[in-house]
Amino acid sequence: MPLPHANPNAPAASIPLRTIASFEQTEGANQISRENGKRRVVATAEVRGRDIGSVVADAQARVDERVKLAPGSFLTWGGQFENFSVARQRLMVVVPGCFLLIYLLLFGALGSPRDALLVFSAVPLALTGGIAALWLRGMPFSISAAVGFIALSGVAVLNGLVMLTQIRKLIEEGTDSRTAIREGALTRFRPVVMTALVASLGFVPMALATGTGAEVQKPLATVVIGGLLTATLLTLLVLPALYSRFSVARAGAQRARDDAKFIPKRAAE
Repeated sequence: MPLPHANPNAPAASIPLRTIASFEQTEGANQISRENGKRRVVATAEVRGRDIGSVVADAQARVDERVKLAPGSFLTWGGQFENFSVARQRLMVVVPGCFLLIYLLLFGALGSPRDALLVFSAVPLALTGGIAALWLRGMPFSISAAVGFIALSGVAVLNGLVMLTQIRKLIEEGTDSRTAIREGALTRFRPVVMTALVASLGFVPMALATGTGAEVQKPLATVVIGGLLTATLLTLLVLPALYSRFSVARAGAQRARDDAKFIPKRAAE
């Protein structure tokens, strides 16, 4: 290394590096990551046996209690929890929209808001069965389970629509209301049971899956199977009773209005 202010024509001289520098061996960061111009340190964890939402809630409480961040530092919870939060916000809009669309389609098919509401009553009981199935299997509510509830709602109202259409057809042909309800329920008993059975059996492999993707398939299949069981019971037992109750009341009210119109006419004569 040439000395400063040395004669350029003089022969080159060298000095030991330790005379101008010192060396110290320390451990440092293997990699410095940055995001938006800021340093970032990522800590990852695998969650098993619990849902991500509850784990993150517990972790946030512990961090707020025990960790004091330096000025200019902040925490961001990402990964699957971030995706879950975004999807949950979207589902809060999508799920009510799907239910409203199902009711509008039923109203368009039946032409009666009361009959459409009777068929739509299969949805709450189907949701109850899906929630009970998740609880019995010890599964948390997840995005795949929410998608299963949407699919379940469509299948649940299908059987009710088939049965109610048959009952209304018999009534239009002149059959008594109670007789039409009984015959319609007995006639559609086998199609309703077969539809629910086929759909449930189709989801059994997904409900028992253990390989890759099982964490997505099992909640969805569990919701559909449990919901179809309760929805089928509603279609076969509760829906005929509800239609009998409200159709008889509606027929009685209609006869009362017809009599009210007829009596003044006779009095005038």
